[in-house]
Amino acid sequence: MKDKIALISLGCAKNLVNSEQMLYQLDDSGYTIVSEPSQADIIVINTCGFIDSAKTEAIDTILECASYKQADGYPKIIVTGCLSERYQDEVQAEMPEIDAAVGVGSYSKISDIVARVLNNERFSEFEDKNAPVDELPRIVSTGPAWAYLRIAEGCNNYCAFCAIPYIRGKYRSREMEQIIAEAKDLAAGSIKEIIVIAQDITRYGTDLYGKRCLAELCRKLSEIDGIEWIRLHYLYPEAFDDELIHEIATNDKIVKYLDIPIQHINDSILKKMNRHTNGQEIRALFSTLRDNIPGLVLRTSIITGLPGESDKEFEELCEFLKEAKIERAGVFPYSPEEGTPAAKMEHVDFETAERRAELVNDIQSRIMDEFYDSQIGRVFPVLYEYEDSESGYKIGRSYMDSPDIDGIVCFSGEAEPGTIINVLIKSVEDGCLIGDVYKK
Repeated sequence: MKDKIALISLGCAKNLVNSEQMLYQLDDSGYTIVSEPSQADIIVINTCGFIDSAKTEAIDTILECASYKQADGYPKIIVTGCLSERYQDEVQAEMPEIDAAVGVGSYSKISDIVARVLNNERFSEFEDKNAPVDELPRIVSTGPAWAYLRIAEGCNNYCAFCAIPYIRGKYRSREMEQIIAEAKDLAAGSIKEIIVIAQDITRYGTDLYGKRCLAELCRKLSEIDGIEWIRLHYLYPEAFDDELIHEIATNDKIVKYLDIPIQHINDSILKKMNRHTNGQEIRALFSTLRDNIPGLVLRTSIITGLPGESDKEFEELCEFLKEAKIERAGVFPYSPEEGTPAAKMEHVDFETAERRAELVNDIQSRIMDEFYDSQIGRVFPVLYEYEDSESGYKIGRSYMDSPDIDGIVCFSGEAEPGTIINVLIKSVEDGCLIGDVYKK
């Protein structure tokens, strides 16, 4: 029987949650999950199709998996996610190696899709991407001791440079009771940190309950025994209110790390990009957050070379970053995405955007060096994840570090994986904090 399945998950954390849901369904249907695609009978590739680099990675992965195909047509290849959703008409036409192309509204059908592919059908499956979020169990693949908790799907912001609303559909919140029930299940499975995710978590509840409900949700999550850290990704600057700021400041379980994508600081560019805030409001928000939340670490996203960015606007961005001293930043050169309003606007060439991104990264590197140096001598909790066999160090993350995008803490001493333990920071090496388990 052809029943060995490998699943490759590309792209963002929200995509990973969908992959985990598919893993559960396939396991529950009796298929054998294998880690090596070349040994599988069916390969499911859950793709990202957001920006050019993600599309290239997805296509390269598909072609690599296609190279495993034998004369009998195995392994079968199923492509799910954003790339297939965005390019419904092109994916199979241009890559005949694909046996099924599946959209973002069809994750719940994966077992049936596999069965049809095994029956030698070649087809596409695109259900309604604007339907309510499927409540599906999943196999958590992260950890130990941490997991993503998706609270909404889609986006209504329609930033001029972004294709997400066209790919993932309109904003749909999950019912709060369903989220709380899932968080309790995670806690029962020894999860200590939950990372609350959506394209925009600050608007959670506006579609279901007619108001912003993130603060209320955080209060309820913090009441769950076993959950010790609640991390928030992504919070849009214009959607903060006093209730949310107060909840973040006073709720000990919410880690004082906030991911707030701003993209730019210049008013003209922000307006062109259909961002719902301006530079003064961003500056005021960051100041308010710093004043009210001691020890706050900010993360943001910056795009250089956006339409309307001349040397003057770029210099304004650089000066802002030097003043704001944002501790974490993802910096990306602008590349136009077809189907978005910004793609039709005049902008600098990619080489200029890339050079500006490098200059911003230089600024951020100096800020990070100063920040890391200021942590020496401090003691703070670290979630211990694994031991590095080469160095002998135990590897973990502090509240300042989100998995896969930020730094790590390397430390020595006794600790159990999956526990949160106090570490005394003694030095910095290659952007990593080095320390020892703290004993009073």
